[in-house]
Amino acid sequence: MQVNWKGIFPAVTTPFKADQGLDLAATTNHLGRLLDAGMDGLILLGTVGENCSLEYAEKLEVLRAGVKFVEGRVPVLPGVAECSTALACRFAADAERLGVDGLMVLPAMVYKSDRRETMAHFRTVARASRLPVLCYNNPVSYGVDITPEMFAELADEENLVAIKESSDNVRRITDLVNAVGTRYLLFNGVDDLALESAVLGATGWVAGLVNAFPDESRLLWDLATTGQYEEAVRLYRWFTPLLHLDTHLKMVQYIKLAMAECGLGSETVRAPRLPLEGQERQGVLAIIRRCIATRPQHDKMAR
Repeated sequence: MQVNWKGIFPAVTTPFKADQGLDLAATTNHLGRLLDAGMDGLILLGTVGENCSLEYAEKLEVLRAGVKFVEGRVPVLPGVAECSTALACRFAADAERLGVDGLMVLPAMVYKSDRRETMAHFRTVARASRLPVLCYNNPVSYGVDITPEMFAELADEENLVAIKESSDNVRRITDLVNAVGTRYLLFNGVDDLALESAVLGATGWVAGLVNAFPDESRLLWDLATTGQYEEAVRLYRWFTPLLHLDTHLKMVQYIKLAMAECGLGSETVRAPRLPLEGQERQGVLAIIRRCIATRPQHDKMAR
């Protein structure tokens, strides 16, 4: 199975109303802004999209609205993050019926599977639909590591076409290339490793702070992937304090706060997450506002 996924795939936030209900109008408005900034694909209901805080039916509502709005302009992939393999398979099949273009599959939630169980989960979910799969490896957040050697064993599963590598270890990009060659498309999944990953061969970036800074994200990736490293490094040094916000336990709150400061969304999250307050909020705001105040001007940015 071959796909041409590459470039920036935002891990899109899920907007909520003040009562924490879904805000589908805000969802499509935000998708439109990301598409206007030239995004290459969209990830709905990932970690940043608060997947595990949504009811099953709500997830389908978000997908239905997103697929209808995008109308095939770029690939739309939902996160598949369920507590059981059976429910993950059910969601994969339902998402396929709604017309998504692929799946971003996570390990089963809560239970920390071992090597054999992890590969069985990915194989089973891959076979639950005819869709191509982006395998999400994030041992830092989910306690399950899909190693390069495991991906080599999984290479006979044709639906598994890409890897989102979020191990927080940029060495993994090279280790994956050495282990599996070009068998999988490689995506960086850690914002503050985007430049390093691009230099080492990642062809895509599942990005978080792009929700608040889409134009700068687009420019950084374009500079990095066209060999304009001097300009890329300058932009990256400005961007990195913001990109560090993507690696924190409260990254959803941090990213949504950045969106609110940039006029691109609300900071409302769904419990058990709560809006930031006190010293923590002021510290994050200081980072965001300092970067906004020193925002680089570049003739290659749309805005």
